Amino acid sequence: MIRRASLVLVGALMGATAMSVIYTAVVPAEAAGSSTYKELSIFGDVFERVRAQYVTPPQEDKLIEAAINGMLTSLDPHSSYMNAKDADDMRTQTKGEFGGLGIEVTMDNDLVKVITPIDDTPAAKAGVLAGDYITAIDGQSVRGLKLEDAVEKMRGAVKTPIKLTLLRKGADKPIELTIIRDVIAVAAVKSREEGDVGYLRIISFTEKTTPDLEAAIAKIKKDIPADKLKGYVLDLRLNPGGLLDQAINVADDVLERGEIVSTRGRNPDETRRFNAGPGDITDGKPIVVLINGGSASASEIVAGALQDLRRATVVGTQSFGKGSVQTIIPLGDGNGALRLTTALYYTPSGRSIQGTGITPDIKVDQPLPDELKGKLVTEGESSLPGHIKGQSETDQGSGSAAYVPPDPKDDLQLNYALDLLRGVKTDPAFPPNPEKAVSSK
Repeated sequence: MIRRASLVLVGALMGATAMSVIYTAVVPAEAAGSSTYKELSIFGDVFERVRAQYVTPPQEDKLIEAAINGMLTSLDPHSSYMNAKDADDMRTQTKGEFGGLGIEVTMDNDLVKVITPIDDTPAAKAGVLAGDYITAIDGQSVRGLKLEDAVEKMRGAVKTPIKLTLLRKGADKPIELTIIRDVIAVAAVKSREEGDVGYLRIISFTEKTTPDLEAAIAKIKKDIPADKLKGYVLDLRLNPGGLLDQAINVADDVLERGEIVSTRGRNPDETRRFNAGPGDITDGKPIVVLINGGSASASEIVAGALQDLRRATVVGTQSFGKGSVQTIIPLGDGNGALRLTTALYYTPSGRSIQGTGITPDIKVDQPLPDELKGKLVTEGESSLPGHIKGQSETDQGSGSAAYVPPDPKDDLQLNYALDLLRGVKTDPAFPPNPEKAVSSK
């Protein structure tokens, strides 16, 4: 494998419609025409009128931020301004760790419900249990808070205390716990052994993804003898993306050669190509990749590369279709950063998936439970207002249902993949033939 240093981010760490980014310097643009500067003068006049005459004194920094965001969001859904806090949050997400408690939570009846405490974290050690309801954080009620606001309150500097008030089934009064925050490492990869098959789920592409994946594969190879191991399921469903270099490394880990992805900007000389080198850590074992409407950007890069180079069979439903690249331009100390769409990325065959997505080799629909029927909105890049129209985009658009059953026995897509690897099911698309790889000329 070839490890290629890259400071590119693709996809979203907090949802499939967020950023693809590449850190780089900005090439100076040509000077704007005189009419443009006249319009900027008008903007200055409007700002002064609002600042001086609006019915209540506005926050001037908020006015400027809103004006900048208005300009950027008029371009496409992924260009935006990140203030200093947003930029810092993005850096935290890509590291895959933060200062916090170590609990997975959701919102239930205006209270924060603990789904599960993560093993060996401050919350688990302090006695927080799955099913507990958090009613107050440092004495402040959580009622009326959004989930993300409550999570933000629970995060904080390492070694600082936080007091949680809990309601627990069977307890006759609220429980108060004081917990000391610590570094919480968020798993980028979850793995398990499905009998004679290795299951690998990449949750997002952070700085931890490649080492986590390599460790997971090493464990599976240790636990399952090579002559018994049928292959691997690489689950990219509900994966909104993340760091491009991690997507490249993941593909490189199981490829022996070939172009993984290319990015093409406004000028031909901005084209960048990323290639795989020798070395397949799975020893050539068959791979089935799972995708659905929640698979976006970096996950689409991996699926597209393994599909075009005939290294894996892709099973599931149409992916999200986010094929644009954003450049992150720092705006000076404490001034945040500009996120600007500057390129599109292409799979090895030269196809842009912008607005189309990855079409699986074998389509397997995942039925929705009755309680979700009619409630789960199918959304893809092509349905986002103001999105950049892809060169291959049609009225059919991109995206599909983004649902994965919590119980593996109900997971039709996963079980189809397992049946393929075990030979219970057959299909012309499996196993793929690397000699028939499709690449651009």
